This record gives sequence, structure tokens and C-alpha cells, in this order.
Amino acid sequence: MTPILELNHINYSYHTPDGETKALSNISFSLSQGEFAAVVGPSGCGKSTLLSLIDGLMQPESGTMTLNGEPLTENSSRIGYMLQHDHLFEWRTVYRNVLLGSEINGHITPEIRLRADELLRQYGLERFRNSRPSELSGGMRQRAALIRTLILNPDLLLLDEPFSALDYQTRLTVSDDIGQIIRRSGKTALLVTHDLSEAVSLADRVIVLTKRPASVAKIIPVAFSAEYDTPLRRRSAPEFKNYFNEIWKELNRDEQIN
Repeated sequence: MTPILELNHINYSYHTPDGETKALSNISFSLSQGEFAAVVGPSGCGKSTLLSLIDGLMQPESGTMTLNGEPLTENSSRIGYMLQHDHLFEWRTVYRNVLLGSEINGHITPEIRLRADELLRQYGLERFRNSRPSELSGGMRQRAALIRTLILNPDLLLLDEPFSALDYQTRLTVSDDIGQIIRRSGKTALLVTHDLSEAVSLADRVIVLTKRPASVAKIIPVAFSAEYDTPLRRRSAPEFKNYFNEIWKELNRDEQIN
């Protein structure tokens, strides 16, 4: 079966008047339908750069990227992108915020409106449809941002530290909430995070990057029994600590060698 996303030998460098800075080196991995993968690595190693390349905001210097077997050469409506902040506009209602992407693309159809109504109802925001973003909790705002992304029915979701602006307790609750929504939707997702616990609690596989220039150090499969079938429950599983320690050890391999 053709992977949803496939990266082969991706390289990228930043160029400034002072010279070249190599950011990504020979990155290769793939994602299957419905898979949730997380990318972790040292701060500044190029994790967000990787997402920008996949989303078509930048082009790799070499290597190939495909989505459903077709070359990824520019920004695609088949990819949804959630950023660190929800970017809901206060002057628009929740309903008009979730329709924003469709409005920008010129695709406000009766079917889209019905989908917006269904998603708001399904994810507990129906009674807030006419509210302003400031009237929502942090978790509700993130749900609204996710609905805005899902409304376009993307094949792939890119999540760039979407919970990092939340306080720790809210972050645990919201990551559990959003993780379950993405699982139920059957979407393929790629999460960038600095939080190793978050990666283990959400992902099917954790892609560990080296320091800059980032390459794939190791890809660690993550599996839990049905008893621990949500992100929050995973944190209580006996094997959670083992996965965390394995990733931590891989991230600190250079320091251990030295």
C-alpha cells in the first residue's frame, strides 16, 4: 500500500550573507494511513523546518516528497497545519472562525456548512457557535482551531507544538482531547514537540532527530494495550517510562559518548 506521506533523502540549508547553515541532512521516513507520528529532537535542530518543507512553504535542496504517491512541490489543500497558537480572530464568531479556511479557498458550499455544523456538535462547541474566541477556554479554542483544519478534509495533519502555549494542566487535558479527536477522525498526523511525554502519549511512532544538521537518529514504535487507549491513560502505563527513557537516551547519545 502506498504511504500517505513519503520523504526520501531530504536536505535543506539556510543561506545568509554570512554563509550557509545546514538544517536537514538526508531525512527519510514515511507515514501510513491513519498513523500518528511524533518528531522530537534537540532545540533548534530543524523540526519546524521539516514541517514547513512538507507543507510546501519552502522547497528542499534535494530529495523527494510525495503525498498519496504524488510529488509534493507546493502548498497543498490536502495538508492541514495547526500552529503553536490557535490564531482565532476575535472579531469573528466561533462559527465564522471555523469556516475561515474554506472562505479563503472560495469553497463555502452548503456541504461545508453542514460539515461545520456537524463538527461543532460532535466536538462540543455547538452552543458556542455564536460566541467570540475570548469567551472560550484554551482547550475549546484549540478544538475550534482543529475543526477549522478538519473542515477542509485534509489527507495529512501537521501539528507544530499546538499545546505549547497552554499551562501544564490544561496541556495534559487538551492533548488528550485533541489526540482522541484525531484518532477518531482516522486522519494521518505528524506532530512536532519538545515534550517527550507528549510524544509517547500521542504517537504510534516517535521519530528522533539528531542535533543540527538534523538526520533521523532512530524511529521508535510505540504500542500500548487496550487498557491504556487514550493519551492520558498511556501516561499511567508501566511501559510509558521505558519509552520515555529510550527516547531520552537517544537524544543524549552524543553527550554519553563524550
